[in-house]
Amino acid sequence: MKTPPIKVGIIGLGRAGFGMQTQELLARAGKYEIVAGCDPLPKLRCRFKDKVPGAKTYARAEDLLADPNVELVSVATRTPTHVELSIAALRAGKLVMDEKPIATTLADARRLMAEGRKHPGKLFFRHNRRFEAAFNDVQDVIASGILGEIEEIRLCRHHYARRDDWQTIRAEGGGQLLNWGPHLVDHALQFIGGRPDFMHAELRRIAAVGDAEDHVHLLLRRGGGPLVEIEISGGAALKSPVYFVIGSRGTLVSDDEKTLRLRYLDPKAKIPARRATTAIMDSFGHPETLPWVEETRQVRADLRPDCIWDNLHAHLRRGVPFRVKNEEAFEVMRVLALASKSPIRR
Repeated sequence: MKTPPIKVGIIGLGRAGFGMQTQELLARAGKYEIVAGCDPLPKLRCRFKDKVPGAKTYARAEDLLADPNVELVSVATRTPTHVELSIAALRAGKLVMDEKPIATTLADARRLMAEGRKHPGKLFFRHNRRFEAAFNDVQDVIASGILGEIEEIRLCRHHYARRDDWQTIRAEGGGQLLNWGPHLVDHALQFIGGRPDFMHAELRRIAAVGDAEDHVHLLLRRGGGPLVEIEISGGAALKSPVYFVIGSRGTLVSDDEKTLRLRYLDPKAKIPARRATTAIMDSFGHPETLPWVEETRQVRADLRPDCIWDNLHAHLRRGVPFRVKNEEAFEVMRVLALASKSPIRR
């Protein structure tokens, strides 16, 4: 049975609201209808109106929130305004999709979560990279067991830019910790299975010209599970692999999120047990030939970050579980808040 499209109003028509969300929603015309957009800048409202001529435009968020035709509000404004606008939208009776990061401080995140509990089933967080194909394929490889016991996972996003926009200014919620940090911390928490009990963070400013960090180094671990290392850098002129997974029986590497390179011991082969010895040897242990399997897998094509909208539609219209739980988004914010206490080194 066909269901009516979800009617969306977008607050904030800049990089996220227009450059990403408007395009993603227009590509899902049968599932969503953009009925309104809001931004204080006239030129951004005009650009949005040209792209979505049937939608209303507003200069003030409160006017969009008063529009009875808006069913879902997407908050895509600058980071420091996410919490207040999301709370206002909930109180206006709307469904809310809050762009990441969900807040700039842990206290604000707590306020938003408390408000969300007053409006059950209304608040959602746009951790869209939970739907990345490479991330999901790496999870599948780990779950298959072919790499053995996972010891370490390294997640990197590297580039070099002498960036000078608002996302380099701490007072505006800038810095890589709140930019790429929510995505990779979310991935890390999925890999380790929940709240870490060990964490170390280092922040640096390398190439960006503001006062916020453009280089983030985090270590996370839960219990005796794998150590997850996160490195996000706007000051790395050469890139490291995006994924590097070390297991007791093999390793996975992805340089580009398009392919996964694997080298692992053949699960079907019987590998004889070995014991350490104090005997004098001419080499580093007794040589052996191991049954290695080497393969390159193409990352699946049916998952992309924008698939979060498909999941949300399925949840709201058919009751399919939404993959990003609010408590998980809050835990991401808790980790980011702890990491933000580290001094920024130059």
